[in-house]
Amino acid sequence: MSNGGDVQRNWSALIVRHTPADTAAAAIVTLHGGRELSRRTARPWQPAALRMHPVLRAAASAAPRNALLGQVRYRYQGWNDGDPARDALRALDELQRLAGTVPTVLVGHSMGARAALRAASHPLVRGVLALAPWCPPEDSARHLDGVQLVVLHGDRDRVTPPAESADYVRRAREAGARAGMVVVRGADHAMLRRSGDWHRATAEIVAQILQPDPGAEGLAAQACAADGAIDL
Repeated sequence: MSNGGDVQRNWSALIVRHTPADTAAAAIVTLHGGRELSRRTARPWQPAALRMHPVLRAAASAAPRNALLGQVRYRYQGWNDGDPARDALRALDELQRLAGTVPTVLVGHSMGARAALRAASHPLVRGVLALAPWCPPEDSARHLDGVQLVVLHGDRDRVTPPAESADYVRRAREAGARAGMVVVRGADHAMLRRSGDWHRATAEIVAQILQPDPGAEGLAAQACAADGAIDL
């Protein structure tokens, strides 16, 4: 996988927030948003990074007890030519060396969701929860065969178009992914409106991806089975 040749030798792309006392049976890794273009150094106190702390807590609340929790550390604040996706792949390589072949769910917001979708080609990735994702039409979904993808997108998002998310889900399904979309009515890009619903949906979907039940009718299953998006 990509190692980002310009990264210093001792730089790590994976920040571990919780390591279970026994062997990790699963992993949840978050990826925060950013800008289209910026070579400024990414910092952990940026609003985009802080926004993901309650998201990770929500995901962890429904995760298995022995789940490893982490986040991707970016080199730069911007997408540029795909820098965050390369950072995500590096983080997944580090996770694999640390915990072995552990089923992993990536939870990304905005630019971080775009990076998570790109990085879903990594063999550790079982599923992606994309929150208000940036899904430009030129991004391929062909590598998502066998991956579960659930998109949560507010219908009042003025930053990333929900229609592009819907198109990406369609293309992911054509590629063989188990994919679906949930529209959060009245919600914005920053996930501030109806924040409790965003967090509850995050917990439910992550748990369902990590511990799938063929007979379940939870939010993830409903979204992936629906002909089009479902409402939250």
